[in-house]
Amino acid sequence: MLRPLIAAALLAAPAHAATGERVQVTGEVIDTWCYFSGVMGGPDAVVGSAHHTCALWCSAGGIPVGLLAEDGTVYMVLKIEGDDDTAGGDTLLNIASHTVTADGMLYVRDGLNYIVVEEVTADMDIVNATHEDFGVIPGFAIPDPE
Repeated sequence: MLRPLIAAALLAAPAHAATGERVQVTGEVIDTWCYFSGVMGGPDAVVGSAHHTCALWCSAGGIPVGLLAEDGTVYMVLKIEGDDDTAGGDTLLNIASHTVTADGMLYVRDGLNYIVVEEVTADMDIVNATHEDFGVIPGFAIPDPE
């Protein structure tokens, strides 16, 4: 008796599939953990060449990559150019910290932006050279002399 009720409830439940929208986004491929957690500093400390090595380690460790658009919007990259393993991160080591233009499908759910990149139409390499601003090691990581 309970099984027919559960089946009926599941059939009656509305589908919540998100519909996508074709977009083209230009931005930097970022390490989402450091960007959102603040563990390495503010938003300016976790982009560009100053954060490149950390971005490689996080990506290789399975942290999902994101695309930080020029307007400050962050898109979680779910898949890129047909690679089913993109969400694991390590397949994107060759474009970590690069500014790219990506063409794909945008999905928005619960206030989060997700992108399935069908093609990287431009790769401008690392254009955000931040070592002069932050040094090779971020300043906050160097102990204050006492």
